[in-house]
Amino acid sequence: RSVLFSQTVYLLSVWCKMSGNGNIDEGFYSRQLYVLGHEAMHRMGTASVLIAGMRGLGVEIAKNVILSGVKSVTVQDEGQTAWADLSSQFFLKESHLGQNRAACSLQQLSALNPHVQVSAHPGPLNEDLILKFQVVVLTDSSLDDQRRFGDLCHSRGIKFIVADTKGLCGQLFCDFGKEFEVLDQDGEMPVSVMIQHVSKDNPGVVVCTDDQKHGLTDGSKVVFSEVQGMTELNNIGPVEIKFLSSYSFSICDTSAFNEYKRGGVATEVKQSCLIHFKPLTEALQDQDLLKMNDFGKIARHKTLHLAFQALHSFVKKEQQLPRSWSQSDADSLLAIVRELNKVTQLENLDEAAVQTLSYTAQGDLAPMNAFIGGLAAQEVIKACSGKFTPLQQWLYFDALECLPEEEDRPIQFSRFSFQEKLERQKYFLVGAGAIGCELLKNFALIGLGAGENGHITVTDMDFIERSNLNRQFLFRSQDIGKPKSEVAAKAVCEMNPRMKITAHQNRLDPDSEGVYDYNFFMGLNGVAAALDTVEARVYLDRRCVQHLKPLLEGGTLGTKGHTLAVVPHLTESYEDGKSSFSDAIPLCTLRNFPHRIEHTLQWARDQFEGLFKQTPENVNLFLRDSAFVERTLSHGDAEALEILGGVWNSLEGMAAGGQRPSSWEDCVNWARLKWETVYNNDIRQLLHCFPPDEVTSTGLPFWSGSKRCPHPLTFDPNNVTHMEYVVAAANLYGHIYGISGTRDLTAIRNILEQVHVPPFTPKSTVKIHVTDEEMEEDKERGSDDAARLEDLKVKLAASFPKSSTQLYPIDFEKDDDSNFHMDYIVAASNLRAENYDIPAADRHQSKRIAGKIIPAIATTTAAVAGLMCLELLKLVQGHQKITSYRTAYFNLAVQYFVLSLPSRPQDFEGIQGIQRNEKDIYSPKTESF
Repeated sequence: RSVLFSQTVYLLSVWCKMSGNGNIDEGFYSRQLYVLGHEAMHRMGTASVLIAGMRGLGVEIAKNVILSGVKSVTVQDEGQTAWADLSSQFFLKESHLGQNRAACSLQQLSALNPHVQVSAHPGPLNEDLILKFQVVVLTDSSLDDQRRFGDLCHSRGIKFIVADTKGLCGQLFCDFGKEFEVLDQDGEMPVSVMIQHVSKDNPGVVVCTDDQKHGLTDGSKVVFSEVQGMTELNNIGPVEIKFLSSYSFSICDTSAFNEYKRGGVATEVKQSCLIHFKPLTEALQDQDLLKMNDFGKIARHKTLHLAFQALHSFVKKEQQLPRSWSQSDADSLLAIVRELNKVTQLENLDEAAVQTLSYTAQGDLAPMNAFIGGLAAQEVIKACSGKFTPLQQWLYFDALECLPEEEDRPIQFSRFSFQEKLERQKYFLVGAGAIGCELLKNFALIGLGAGENGHITVTDMDFIERSNLNRQFLFRSQDIGKPKSEVAAKAVCEMNPRMKITAHQNRLDPDSEGVYDYNFFMGLNGVAAALDTVEARVYLDRRCVQHLKPLLEGGTLGTKGHTLAVVPHLTESYEDGKSSFSDAIPLCTLRNFPHRIEHTLQWARDQFEGLFKQTPENVNLFLRDSAFVERTLSHGDAEALEILGGVWNSLEGMAAGGQRPSSWEDCVNWARLKWETVYNNDIRQLLHCFPPDEVTSTGLPFWSGSKRCPHPLTFDPNNVTHMEYVVAAANLYGHIYGISGTRDLTAIRNILEQVHVPPFTPKSTVKIHVTDEEMEEDKERGSDDAARLEDLKVKLAASFPKSSTQLYPIDFEKDDDSNFHMDYIVAASNLRAENYDIPAADRHQSKRIAGKIIPAIATTTAAVAGLMCLELLKLVQGHQKITSYRTAYFNLAVQYFVLSLPSRPQDFEGIQGIQRNEKDIYSPKTESF
């Protein structure tokens, strides 16, 4: 009853959020919103989708589309569940045998997303049904049906997608009509660059500041703002640019404009475009519409285009797919392909690939369905939203290298011996989040570790949150708060009751090496990484290299995905390729010279950590550790003065000159004075040191390029952002002292009227560092803080007994909208942005940047997991040719796919000559998303 009640409450809350004004449930779609954006999500919320065929590929597409948040999904299938379906259709069970596949899948599909209406159509596919939908997806369909329904959809403006997998080969086709508008071609944030100079010329040349490349290309359009001197630029519409260099571009004729003085920002204006599609009947004959994706087999996709057509002809004649490893059927299929090629006239017809496709066409492989299903679902999202560039128009993919290497391949490949190998495997999966859930699903369907001697160990220290439900498909609302690893393990055991899996809640780091020790690793056949930080991946990679265990690695960033198989002695390992590249923001930029919203958000995060976490923690350490003061003094005078001063202020009452509150009124007082310090006094001090008309030693304006001249703010209790800062800061400050606060604005305004704000006069003795190097040089010279430190030591030793009440430090939590954390971050950042005339960021954008949220979507996750498990099949067989493996990079937003051979381990010169390096550094040129 309690579970039923909690589900009812959850559904009611969802209904309330979604009803009336059509608002998007940001808690549920949190990570996906950073990929698609609100406008695209709203458009998707009006689309109805039909997915025909509920075998393994169809249910994979349906799962991803339902999670994405369209209005409705109808799944159609006339067929009944058979034993063969259970190897790839993860929502079917033995109890469903003999029953309609669509009807049996409905309950599980409906549970994926309460915002999407899901229905089943167990009847035939016909024109009347198709005309009810905006998007139609065919799987497991005949070529005759594809032609007939494709022509119908093209003529009626219905987006039409065909997806198919046969064994180790896959096919995808898209037709979005005669004319389809793409509103955002790549989904990337518009480029915004600061200007160093603009010439008076025809064309004018814009030189950008050298802190980052502008990232614009020929034909990009920009608008200008905040340009001083050449103000005409601020008033003209989007201007087309021509790329000159990474830091410059040319624009229109500026010869008649005023002379450029300083400042200015050029911001990219995203351009929509129109794409024209051919109906499937015509597209079948157009070789230019075939997209190559594997650099290990450059022309195979053209052969597969003919081979899939030949398969349809074979099935139409024989009423079945070619028999597994039947040479006569393979010869028949090849004869059909040769006949088709008399028209197409391919010079490099891959006859071996055609025969292998025939041998394996009856196979229905979960990893293949996961990859093609992820791609197909992403095309559905594009069709519904107008976001990202659609496939134009054919894509073929094969993983025939998953078969035994030639010398190991018998005339009749024994699938049974290979299945036994799979079931005997002992694998370690690190991470049970989005990729981890997809990997476990594939493991269950292929039977990895499901035999008598097999086993899967999965570890994840996280607990399920509501924002996980949108892409971690093994979890449901009633699982919120439970350990991810335990729930995921239980869910896949329902898919395959023979699974042998143990769930841990351990973080993989040096502290857990007592659990994951030498004996543990030596008992494994391999490791799969489903981690979300580079540091964790590097650590796991090192453990695998240390114990010579193969590693499957994959990652996502929005629509981008990357996979890698690390094979001992054969391929280079994953290592921190970014170790020499730092994206850290210089301290002086954060403290005094921000020019992007990322800078003000990081500053706000630093303020949060310092005020509400680090200082309270230091107070608690001081109260319980007698050696704290002496240990702090060893860190250097500047750092010690900051830490010990913070401790004293936090313990000394306000009446005695400290900052320890004794009431809620004191907390509001503190917040108001903190506002005055950071948004008025500090800015006035900075302008005193560097006036607006300051020039450098070379005669150039100091406030130019990336240095934006700030202005102080004046507190206004009627200003929403001003009050949001005070409310959040006061409540957070009260929390660390155990003082209850309030959101009552009237009560807070009444307190503010009593706050005395001391006048501020800038000091000429204050030095502000312009560069981090200057700051470090001053530290090395030492300081005159010794006397102040000694005074602090005396005060701390005499004034505060160790029995003083400890404080309550706050750990930043971005996803709880009731805890004031993001309230503080957004207000603090946007006020500082106002100081420096930087465009503010809304709460959603601020949460992504400040919370370091990785944008995520189910389609990319499914595709990555599919590719990882295809590499797994090679590892299990013990492939030893580097040509058998693939490293993959793809971006589903722009149909960018690169599958290439992995790199070999680096060589090094040893005593015995050239040797193979066992600890390679993963190439910094290849980013892991």
